[in-house]
Amino acid sequence: MQQLTQQLKSGKMEIIEVPVPALGKDQVLVRNYYSIISAGTEGKTVTDARKGYITKARSRQKEVQQVIELIKTQGLRETYNMVMNKLEAPSPLGYSCAGEVIATGENITSFAVGDKVACGGNTAVHADIVAVPVNLCVKVPDNVDLKQAAMTTIASIAVQGIRQAELKMGESCLVIGTGIIGILTMQMLEAAGIKAIGVDVNKTQIEYAKKLGVQNIYDRNAEGIEDLIKNFSGRSGTDAVIITAAASSTDPVELAGEAAGKKGKVVIVGAVPTGFSRKNYYRKELDLRMSCSYGPGRYDPLYEEKGIDYPEGYVRWTENRNMQFFIDLLSRKKINIDPLISHTFPLIEAPNAYNIILEKSEPFAGIAIQYDSDSKSESTIRLRKEHYQTAKPVIGFIGAGSFAQNMLLPNLKNKIQFSGVVTARGNTSRYIADKYGFSYCTSDGNEVIQDKNTNTVFIATRHDLHGKYVLEALQAGKNVFVEKPLALKPDELEKIKGTYYSMDKENRPRVMVGFNRRFAPAVRRMNTIFNQHQQKAISMRINAGIIPADHWVHDPETGGGRIIGEVCHFIDLATFIAGSKVNNLFATVMKDPENKNDTLTINLHFNNGSICSIAYFSNGNKKLPKEYIEIFCGGSVIQINDFKEKKIIGKINKSTKQKSQDKGHKEELIRFIHAIEKGESSPIPFDELYHSSLVTFRVIDSIKSGQAIAI
Repeated sequence: MQQLTQQLKSGKMEIIEVPVPALGKDQVLVRNYYSIISAGTEGKTVTDARKGYITKARSRQKEVQQVIELIKTQGLRETYNMVMNKLEAPSPLGYSCAGEVIATGENITSFAVGDKVACGGNTAVHADIVAVPVNLCVKVPDNVDLKQAAMTTIASIAVQGIRQAELKMGESCLVIGTGIIGILTMQMLEAAGIKAIGVDVNKTQIEYAKKLGVQNIYDRNAEGIEDLIKNFSGRSGTDAVIITAAASSTDPVELAGEAAGKKGKVVIVGAVPTGFSRKNYYRKELDLRMSCSYGPGRYDPLYEEKGIDYPEGYVRWTENRNMQFFIDLLSRKKINIDPLISHTFPLIEAPNAYNIILEKSEPFAGIAIQYDSDSKSESTIRLRKEHYQTAKPVIGFIGAGSFAQNMLLPNLKNKIQFSGVVTARGNTSRYIADKYGFSYCTSDGNEVIQDKNTNTVFIATRHDLHGKYVLEALQAGKNVFVEKPLALKPDELEKIKGTYYSMDKENRPRVMVGFNRRFAPAVRRMNTIFNQHQQKAISMRINAGIIPADHWVHDPETGGGRIIGEVCHFIDLATFIAGSKVNNLFATVMKDPENKNDTLTINLHFNNGSICSIAYFSNGNKKLPKEYIEIFCGGSVIQINDFKEKKIIGKINKSTKQKSQDKGHKEELIRFIHAIEKGESSPIPFDELYHSSLVTFRVIDSIKSGQAIAI
């Protein structure tokens, strides 16, 4: 399939061949007929991408500060590579489209193959085929043109702005900014019996809007514009002001304060600064409101990603119901937006559309991209002829997000052969395949697992897919490297154990979990000081930092929480340092309103008498180093400070510092690849992987029961 993308590094825009996106269980797969370019949002995105590095840095000071902080911990070279990964990756454009359903996820009952639909959100991009969450998709009746239906998401932004204004029939409203959302706002206000007047700073845009049939639009800078607005309202000001403009000045908000009548409402839809003079807002007691995109549900992962709707009796107008409302307006012929679509380009010519927007070379309103609805799209893109050396590791990747791009792939490049790469989004698959030399990219994980040339599968997806793919890869006889955790649920862990041990011992594939910290130089050198089986007292303090409650890692079904997702690292490290398995544990958690269970202490007791205290705290400050480990043994102490500094205190006092942090990511990969090449066992024995994973689940049992748990 084809997709329109741009590179954030250079602003380069191109149409690329990418695999069909993966279909989630709460999504519908749609073959696009049309999509609409949002001149404001997308125009700004493209403009920003084409700026030089200095200009980008000035406009993104928060991100620059984050980069500086990252340099302090990761080092300059590692940080540079991370930033380049972001800037070089092709980024999809678009968020409003319409087409035909060609497949549905397993949880979908409200849509069927063949339904005509309008779609929105960050997956409703300019591409032949899109996978869209169910709550961002609405049916389109036969009497509605799909080109007009493609405007639905953009129109829903206007709908939500009007709802926030809470206007009644006969009242008046000023619309500041008469781009496509402003014009749609005025049309819908008039259709609802509300008097609408608009202003804009662009005279060409004003004249063009009038040609489209929109009346009462004036030059914002005309003499006496404030009096004209008041006369239009029939009172001392309009009942509401809706700002749909995008501007860097405070003029739209200041004008709104001048134009609004007492007790009026000012609704901000567009991207404008909110700093303003106090006088008008204070004296008139104006109500300043923000309008959030398409409506309630926007940016809520439960609503948008999992399809969990808000009860209609409590939230009458969600983003989905706003979209349905606009489709109903089109179906009942209450508004006519056909004149608003001023240009239509085939996908291959889409970059020309952006030139019109950026250069303002001619008047425009809505610009549509048209797709060949009869085209056939392959789920796999072959990129080069395959030349495999079967004695060497041939690796397929399932999942290639930021961690894989920053920690795994750079340390494997040029050392092994890559077969296929799988990601949910086609543009990411294609970028990774091109950059690292994969033979093909696809959205089908099963294709990589069943590929006869692939002998090793790396799994770096979200946590909920780890257990599934580990099992399938083992059953296919593939070596497996899976990022932690090994499994999300205890029953998955037991299935993996059963499958592994049921296989012929001589022919078992290697299984490796990304427990990288036991391979860090600071930890490995410990074994030259202490005997592995000596009793040790271990203290670990992890300044984990805050992750918002709505992040996927906290979702029980997707991420499993931070205990399963990250604390497992430190349980495995403690087991390695102790040189023994856990026989007893007790965990207690600090309660929080959102029940994230990510500030806790764990006490471990080992078979050889060693003990460990793990303090995993999310309520600290980033200025403190993240990980601090102390190991007490035989009259000596080893301190490891954030895997950059190591101190030995004892008969010999020694302190070493590294230029950059090394948590063992590179070393674990070297050892895993070496084991495959030499026919040796996995660097971490399977029973240790299983044990660390089991203990992690038992930590949760201890928290729930309030009791110590025997292993």
